[in-house]
Amino acid sequence: MSAPILAKPQLRGLLARRLRIHIMAAFVLSLGCATMYKFGVAEPRKKAYQDFYRRYDSMKDFEEMYQAGVFQYGK
Repeated sequence: MSAPILAKPQLRGLLARRLRIHIMAAFVLSLGCATMYKFGVAEPRKKAYQDFYRRYDSMKDFEEMYQAGVFQYGK
């Protein structure tokens, strides 16, 4: 009874082939993360700023702060 003979592993060009696969995977993963950040964080943040400044009245805000005594000045 003899042990089966294993074929020699191919080592020539192994690093280049593995790097090609890993670089493509990293590119796809980073593109996916950037897209998720844009639509999950950046766009809602821009919309929140637009909504805030659409209704923002700076004079009303100033009057409220003035009445609350926020502003101090020297004599």
